[in-house]
Amino acid sequence: MISNQHYGMTLPLSEEIDKVKYRQTGEDFYSKIVRISGALKDDPIHFETFKDVLRHMRFLPAGRVQNAMGAARQTTAFNCFVSGLVEDSMDSIMHRATQAAETMRRGGGIGYDFSRLRPRGDRIKSLDSKASGAVSFMAIFDSVCQTIASSGHRRGAQMGVLRIDHPDIEQFITAKQNSDKLTGFNISIGVTNEFMECLEQKKPFPLKFDGKVYKEVDPENLWDMVMRSTWDWAEPGVLFIDNINDMNNLHYCETIEATNPCGEQPLPPFGACLLGSFNLTKYVLDGKMDYGLFVNDIYTVVRAMDNIIDRTIYPLPEQEREAKNKRRMGLGVTGLANAAEMCGFAYASEGFMEFTTTVLETLRDHCYSASADLASEKGSFPLYDEYHYMQSKFVQTLPDWVQEKIKTQGIRNSHLTSIAPTGTISLTADNVSSGIEPPFSLYYDRTIQQFDGHQVERVEDYAYRQGVSGRTANEISAEEHLSVLALVSKYIDSAVSKTCNVGDNVTYEEFKNLYYDAWKAGCKGITTFRAAGKRYGILNEVKNDNENNAEACFIDPDTGLKSCE
Repeated sequence: MISNQHYGMTLPLSEEIDKVKYRQTGEDFYSKIVRISGALKDDPIHFETFKDVLRHMRFLPAGRVQNAMGAARQTTAFNCFVSGLVEDSMDSIMHRATQAAETMRRGGGIGYDFSRLRPRGDRIKSLDSKASGAVSFMAIFDSVCQTIASSGHRRGAQMGVLRIDHPDIEQFITAKQNSDKLTGFNISIGVTNEFMECLEQKKPFPLKFDGKVYKEVDPENLWDMVMRSTWDWAEPGVLFIDNINDMNNLHYCETIEATNPCGEQPLPPFGACLLGSFNLTKYVLDGKMDYGLFVNDIYTVVRAMDNIIDRTIYPLPEQEREAKNKRRMGLGVTGLANAAEMCGFAYASEGFMEFTTTVLETLRDHCYSASADLASEKGSFPLYDEYHYMQSKFVQTLPDWVQEKIKTQGIRNSHLTSIAPTGTISLTADNVSSGIEPPFSLYYDRTIQQFDGHQVERVEDYAYRQGVSGRTANEISAEEHLSVLALVSKYIDSAVSKTCNVGDNVTYEEFKNLYYDAWKAGCKGITTFRAAGKRYGILNEVKNDNENNAEACFIDPDTGLKSCE
């Protein structure tokens, strides 16, 4: 029998990472929970209920929340932001770089859209010279990221986006191949419906800037360039930017051009992502989900997370205004694969898909219901416009009882759901499967570098330790990965961070239509990873007990603090 009575982590590595990353000096796990709950409580009852949720690890706030709330250090509880518009001028570029430095110094990652920068070779009339192009200016932001250590010993994180119709798109696609440059960036292409339609119709596609067409390209050749790159290098990912804006709850007052570094939060300029994930494994008792407990926790968590918006610090005043005007948050799940396995459903099976649908419908409906309750008590978000908000295509997917509740009471938060990758917080929760991903491996060895050498620790999958063994990421077909992504996307108002792993037995001919199929399925974005590609992954599976392939964690020689991401 799987017990829900224990609280805190049991794996030594989980304890160690939690201590290094999320606790204050001298804190134990329970003290951390009291600190966070005290900072986010509305009243004594809410304090006790939220503390219970956290101490049993049924909900895992994102690392920034755990590190910042109630702490003396001046860091933000928001994981990531999107930059203000990077306009085509040196003043704008350097101003955004300065803002990026301050944001990363306070602990936030950043996403940028570079599509407003003029293409390489374009004439600069005032200087009688030629522009170096959008990709070259990314190096400035990369240097900022590499130079300024994010607070709380979190590596700086960035997402660089370029529209597929930008004249520099071919250079952008290959920018990180065989290179030690732009290592502080994930990169994604903003793919438009216009391009996808040209691809379908085999029509020439124009590359343009500021209304001027620079050349027309064969969309099939350009798309093959994208797919060849992700086949070999796992980048670029793609953002289906029109799908993102078409499904945006705030379609009436914002345009989205970029995302946070992991892609689960498409955001407008100065937008911020406030993240946390329900640990589904903690709701499984005797092979069944306790949906009653899950629903009760949702109302407790939404109230607490909403309070962060008013009680954290912001690196920039523009970010604070944006956050408080819309009150976005991104609540999701982790441990989905493990929880489904513990209930008897193999990943991507029919039973798994039904289980996932029920879980996500419950999450979606009650997050919105809880936010409506908060609106009746504390008021709707300032930019709430009932007519236009209710016209949102996503809001219209909510059941009638939730829509009526919003019409009657308003809504406190513009967006409420997101699926983050949850790599580190899932590891602190005794290595539950991260996000909606299957386990990378049932067990692997992790090497931790120390001043006097290194130690190797075996890390086993959570469900595997309960006697449940499911398929690993590379044992699941790319089509199955995509089917899970497409299903989950229907229930998430922001976006989903999901990597479609590609096994060694898959050919390029079988792979090349994966991104197209994701667009047809209505996804907002997609990334892939192929173990046999040219890019190393973060973790390496142990093939047998004699092999110790693993990530090397870094210990800062000045502070002695470890970073194991």
